[in-house]
Amino acid sequence: MAEPVFIPVNLITGFLGSGKTTLLQRLLGHPALADTAVLINEFGEVGLDHHLLERIDDTMVLLQSGCLCCTIRGELSAAIKDLHSKRGRGQVPRFRRLVVESTGLADPFPILSTVQADPVLRHHFRLGNVITTVDAVNGTAQLARQPECTKQVAVADRLVLTKTDLAQAEATDALIARLRRLNPSAPLSRAAEAPLDAEALLSHDLFATAGRSEAARRWFAAEVTPRDDEAVHDRNRHDETIHAFALGFDGPLDWTLFGLWLTMLLNRHGEKLLRVKGILNVAGSSAPVAVHGVQHLVHPPVHMAGWPDADRRSRLVFIVDGLDRRLIERSLQAFLRQDAGSGEQVLNQTALA
Repeated sequence: MAEPVFIPVNLITGFLGSGKTTLLQRLLGHPALADTAVLINEFGEVGLDHHLLERIDDTMVLLQSGCLCCTIRGELSAAIKDLHSKRGRGQVPRFRRLVVESTGLADPFPILSTVQADPVLRHHFRLGNVITTVDAVNGTAQLARQPECTKQVAVADRLVLTKTDLAQAEATDALIARLRRLNPSAPLSRAAEAPLDAEALLSHDLFATAGRSEAARRWFAAEVTPRDDEAVHDRNRHDETIHAFALGFDGPLDWTLFGLWLTMLLNRHGEKLLRVKGILNVAGSSAPVAVHGVQHLVHPPVHMAGWPDADRRSRLVFIVDGLDRRLIERSLQAFLRQDAGSGEQVLNQTALA
């Protein structure tokens, strides 16, 4: 029996006024979305008139690009199930991707957990990229005052900086520096200055890039070297306790021990562990294994086609909120020492460039 094909669910999030709807409007006409269903809060906010091809019912419209747009009414899980049911009965096109636009005040975690926690959805869907829009004019103030904004940035797989044409260059540079401290590995696009690559934003998630060495190299890249100005904190900032760091260790690791360690870490500290991702040298495997987790959620591990470069160290990148790096280092060291071959597994205390 063939393996089931899971439909990726991409989330477009970002704080109020950060440009989610404008981004969605730009993406809707792109050929990459021709086989995509989009769940949005209200049609009226998006302005679909020039895209409309056919109204299927009072909640669904088919666009000229072939994209199916739906209004979310009630619970997200119910909306996704209804959409998938219509797909199965042939009432809507057989979309191969689902994009959800969240409200600006939404904590992204409950939306992500909906896909994995619901047994029906989990049978048909999987998590894809999280795309977060950040307002270059107001983003610094929003990060300072709104914890949801900080979480939206921290969990992003892609960052889209908007309104850079309206912001001062110096202020934009300072905002980018803060975004890099919160989430050092998410590729950042400037929406006002260059065409957006819809396929790269939506399609090239962990599963799609597993066999692409260059994409994998970017995905696991992390510049987390402490900066001198990080010692100066604004006490009104919500992201003061949120920081990123990376760990590396040499030699193949025992997959069972590592899986047990990661499961226990997420069960114990999931609320504070906003994100973890990594590329692992697993004993008995010639190719690396990619891991990715958001708070209590863990994506299925992905066996990559090959190493992205000559470096064969295992590398883990963490984004945490108030969680001591030393606690994570000590617990990981303790688990690695339980392996008979732990002499080769020396945890590198320095951050990875």
